[in-house]
Amino acid sequence: MLNIKIGDVATTSFVTLYCQAIESQSKDPILNDPKAVEITHELNKILSNPRNKLEKTLVKGKLDKQLVVHIAIRAKRYDKYVRDFLKKSSEGLVINIGCGLDSRFLRIDNGKVFFYDLDLPEVIEIKKQFFKDDERYHLIASSVLDYNWITIVAKHKGPFLFIAEGVFMYLHREDVKSLVLTLQSEFPGSELVCEVFNSLWLKKPLKRMVNYKMQHQLHLGKDATYNFGIRDSKEMEEWHTGIQFLDDWSYFDSEEKKLGWLRMFRNIELFRKTQLTVHYKLN
Repeated sequence: MLNIKIGDVATTSFVTLYCQAIESQSKDPILNDPKAVEITHELNKILSNPRNKLEKTLVKGKLDKQLVVHIAIRAKRYDKYVRDFLKKSSEGLVINIGCGLDSRFLRIDNGKVFFYDLDLPEVIEIKKQFFKDDERYHLIASSVLDYNWITIVAKHKGPFLFIAEGVFMYLHREDVKSLVLTLQSEFPGSELVCEVFNSLWLKKPLKRMVNYKMQHQLHLGKDATYNFGIRDSKEMEEWHTGIQFLDDWSYFDSEEKKLGWLRMFRNIELFRKTQLTVHYKLN
């Protein structure tokens, strides 16, 4: 039987997976992800006797509707980042940092892209039950902070696109900075798309509100907490002259009808930039 005993941060990948599966089965889905549906059906068999509130919520498909919409909108947007990159470089290489159980490769495959899914060994062990390596798709079982994975990726000539969806906020500032500077040094000319958190919300009492939502509303473990944030989208440019800000994006920028009245927050900077995605060129 598949072992799904994983850490608190890795468990967030299950939430993402189930959100995408739920939305894929809804009316007029934002995201069409049949692989997510397939995987959740198999996981439901394993979780038939849920051990905690999170597992019970997942099996019942009772995740917060706004969360489901947000996760689906985010996945669709990151798919677009990859497709836009492949329009310029059809045989480019994409590294999906903290991939979880996502099936992005299946959604964006143009028949030429080289794609690496990178995540913790405990996550990749599960993912290997549903995805297999081939000549263009590879799974790497490693912490993103163990830079040995870079030697695997660096065998390719590029160009490179690094995407980190729902990852950096769980790391510590010094680790994120070290990683970004390493990518900038080792892969000049590459692009980085990463989700970040507003550092303002990491200060008390706002951080207590964030932790309460994650641990008491989403039922995540105590280690699933945000540690890293930036004050504005261009902050990483200060880390090195070779880091160039290209653009940013927030959930609230979406025109998806299911976002509803929340679209009004796009005009309120504090809320629009609570959690957003930033896009950089690493020169």
